[in-house]
Amino acid sequence: MEIIKTRYSRREQIDFEKLGFGEVFSDHMLSIEYKNRKWASPQIIPYGKIEIFPSMCSLHYGQIVFEGLKAFFTRDATINIFRPEKYHNRLNHSCRRLCIPEIDFDLFMDSLKELVLLDKDWIPRMRGYSLYIRPFIFAIDNFLGVKISETYRFVIITSPVGAYYKEGINPVRLITSCEYIRAAKGGLGAAKTPANYAGTLLPAEVAQKRGFTQILWLDGIERKYIEEVGTMNIFFLINDELITPPLEGTILGGVTRDTVLQLSKEWKINVAERRISIDEVLWASRQGRLKEVFGTGTAAVISPVGEIQHNSNLVVVNNMAIGPLSRKLYDEITAIQYGEKTDKFNWCYMV
Repeated sequence: MEIIKTRYSRREQIDFEKLGFGEVFSDHMLSIEYKNRKWASPQIIPYGKIEIFPSMCSLHYGQIVFEGLKAFFTRDATINIFRPEKYHNRLNHSCRRLCIPEIDFDLFMDSLKELVLLDKDWIPRMRGYSLYIRPFIFAIDNFLGVKISETYRFVIITSPVGAYYKEGINPVRLITSCEYIRAAKGGLGAAKTPANYAGTLLPAEVAQKRGFTQILWLDGIERKYIEEVGTMNIFFLINDELITPPLEGTILGGVTRDTVLQLSKEWKINVAERRISIDEVLWASRQGRLKEVFGTGTAAVISPVGEIQHNSNLVVVNNMAIGPLSRKLYDEITAIQYGEKTDKFNWCYMV
C-alpha cells in the first residue's frame, strides 16, 4: 500500500467541541482503481479534489454505491470500528445490484485500518462523538450511453462528527407522505445508492418546512404499510411486542436495526419482523397500547419518535419523551461502541 502523507494537517484549525455531522473531513483519503477486471493496490493520499471528465458515466447514469460506519475512541485509548463486516456485506450487496465489482473483505479492512490509524488524531475523544467513515464506489468510464462501466474507483473518506439530528437523543417528529413513495419491490430500495436519497429530498424538504424532521415512508403499492424513515429503520413497541418492517427488498437492511434485534432477543423481548400498517399504529395509539416508537441508524444510533402525523391524524408517543427501551438500547449500544461494556457479540473491530 502506498501512503502519501499531507504536508500540512488541518486538524488544529477544527473546533472539535462544535462538530456537526459530515461537515469536516480528515487529512487523508483512500483510493483504489479497478481496471482489467481487478482492483489495483491501495493508495492513501491527502484529502482533496478528484479530477474527472464531464463525460464520466456515473455522473449521468448513477452507477454509484456507498456506505457509512463509525470508529470510536475508547476509554482505554484503543479504537473500535463497529461491525465492519456487516457494512462490508451490505456494500457488496449494493454492488451486485448496481453491477459494480465487489470488494474483498481483507482489502476493505486492511485499507480501512491503515486510513483510520493514519488519521487517528481526528477521532474525537468526547462521549457522543465519533469518526464517521464513508466508503463509496463509482464508475469512471467516459461515455454517454446506458451500459455497465468497465472501470471504477473505490474511495474512503472520514469525518469527525457530533450528533446527526439537532434534536440529539430527544424525540423527533415524523410525517407520512401520500404523494410520494421511496421504493417499490424490484427497485433499488434495498441498495445504498444515491438514487434512493435523491428521490427523498423534495418530500423531506416539504416535511421540514412544516416542522417535521423526516418522512415516515409507506409502501409504494397500497400506501399503507410502513417501511422506513428517510435515514433510519423504524421500530414500534405495541404492548410488549417490538415490531419492525421485514426486509422484503424495498428497505435498507440496517446494521443498527440488526443490532437492536439481536439485543432485544438477548433481553427476551418479544420481537416481530412483520408488516405493520399506519392504521395499526393509529389504532394502537388510540387504545393506549403504543408504548414507544424509535428509529435506528448508524448516524443517530437510536432516535426516539415523539410525533407521527398521517393525514389529519396526529399520534403523540410517550408524551414526547424518550421511552425506557429506547434509552436502554441507546445506552447499551454506545457503551459497547466506546468500550465501556463487554462486547459479548464481538461486534467491535479493535484497531
